[in-house]
Amino acid sequence: MSNDEHNIENRVWEVVGNANICMLVTNAIDGPRSRPMEARPDTKDAAIWFLTDRRGLKDDEVKAHPHVCLCFIHSAEKAYLSLTGKATVEHDPERARSLWNKKQEAWWNGPDDPNLLVMRVDLDRAEMWDGPASSAQAAFEFAKARVTGEKPDLGENRKTTAEFD
Repeated sequence: MSNDEHNIENRVWEVVGNANICMLVTNAIDGPRSRPMEARPDTKDAAIWFLTDRRGLKDDEVKAHPHVCLCFIHSAEKAYLSLTGKATVEHDPERARSLWNKKQEAWWNGPDDPNLLVMRVDLDRAEMWDGPASSAQAAFEFAKARVTGEKPDLGENRKTTAEFD
């Protein structure tokens, strides 16, 4: 792995960790569906884990069409990240226990709850638009564009792509 690829992957994991919540896009019978999910990154295996509910239909959608998209936004840094990968879902109380936190008690009766499923997304590709980190920089780009007539540089030229093995 080159230095650039290593830096891009590090930045991807940084955005995932800072954003924490993503929109999970699955393929339903009537088209794409998205919903917010709390991501638990596994940088060693290039995967992201989720706890989900058997009654939410995500498991059926993933079993029918395992390719999913995860969309993260870290608004403070104007970073926009799209991850694609292949998802699997299963009832796994041991893994659920390792992902469990106090917030989960609102949804399930512990890691052994029969409605609690664990979803793993093995990442294939990351696309990130890493914009200017500050509102002042964005304001400067807009002002410069008005004066010069050129498009503002708000991150379009800072798009990076990474493939996961």
